[in-house]
Amino acid sequence: MFDELINTVGNTPLVKLTKITGSENLTKGNIILAKLEGNNPAGSVKDRAAVSMISGAEKRGEIKPGDTLIEATSGNTGIALAMAAKMKGYNIRLIMPENLSVERRQVMRAFGAELILVSQSQGMEGARDLAKKLEKEGKGLVLDQFANDDNWIAHYTGTGPEIWRDSNNMVTHFISAMGTTGTITGVSRYLKEQNQSINIIGVQPTDGSQIPGIRKWEPQYIPAIRSKAIIDQIEEVDQKEAESMARKLAEVEGIFCGPSAAGAFAVALRLSRKLENAKLVFIVCDRGDRYLSTNLFPD
Repeated sequence: MFDELINTVGNTPLVKLTKITGSENLTKGNIILAKLEGNNPAGSVKDRAAVSMISGAEKRGEIKPGDTLIEATSGNTGIALAMAAKMKGYNIRLIMPENLSVERRQVMRAFGAELILVSQSQGMEGARDLAKKLEKEGKGLVLDQFANDDNWIAHYTGTGPEIWRDSNNMVTHFISAMGTTGTITGVSRYLKEQNQSINIIGVQPTDGSQIPGIRKWEPQYIPAIRSKAIIDQIEEVDQKEAESMARKLAEVEGIFCGPSAAGAFAVALRLSRKLENAKLVFIVCDRGDRYLSTNLFPD
């Protein structure tokens, strides 16, 4: 029994894919493993960072129950913070681009969050700027997932050790979509401490692709925590490829996820064609039900 819901964050399953990977991978001795972060209570890998950032700020005496927290989000962090904030007694003000899925807004509001939308043209950059403006106006504290060490530490102490343990210390490649970069930063640092030869691969969208949760930032907006990541190579994924793979993962493997996770899998599959006796782990960062109002899963 868990004393409270917040204690159920983490220890998500690491699952072997058996169908899409095909006979070629089996012959070559490759295994692709999916870390199912949608099994967290608020439905994504961001649950880890949300709990860590709030707990860290509490320990440092920066916040106390009743305070208002502010965060710019593309969805998953906002949902996770809305859940964690309400459980711990905080008000939460979230800022999100208006073009992201309706489901994300609905879940945030269901948790009692105040939601402020910025235009599609302003995007996440505009959301981040507005968050800082509101903080300067005294309307709350910005946790700032993009520069907050508690973000990546959640993955250094949780996600990374879980992958190492559940792969029987045999992971050779770790693949993660890159947005805020908390996941890849924390996991890369932990895995490299266990075995320097583990390859860390970050996934970004091709120019012109719009894939929720992953992006290329303009230089002035690159997350500060990314500088602490240990990344061996960057691979790009096209929006159509990511969306097609999301549908294929659901239809063939029974893994219902969003396009950023599917993009990471597409890269893992691409890499596996050049490898032998490799054990590749990718992050399934959320669930597909966050995208039902989009064209990702058409009727």
